[in-house]
Amino acid sequence: MSYSEDDGGCADYLERIAYLIDNELDEADCAEVRVHLDECGPCLRKYDLELTVKSVVARSCHESAPASLRDRVLLQIREVQVRITDA
Repeated sequence: MSYSEDDGGCADYLERIAYLIDNELDEADCAEVRVHLDECGPCLRKYDLELTVKSVVARSCHESAPASLRDRVLLQIREVQVRITDA
């Protein structure tokens, strides 16, 4: 079976590519997406592009947030948790 990006079937696969790359799909879904990628050049190119971008970003981001920022974020998370619990 042949697919194109204009085909409604590809939209679902294009969305699931990010989940595949992040290892957020179960085994059956991974297999289904991989079969589609084997058969669909445009989706395979999108997958390759997503993988490349993720790799470049990962290599480029070596800085850590300052401790003060981390502490402020954690404090805000706790405040939101308290508000949700109290509601």
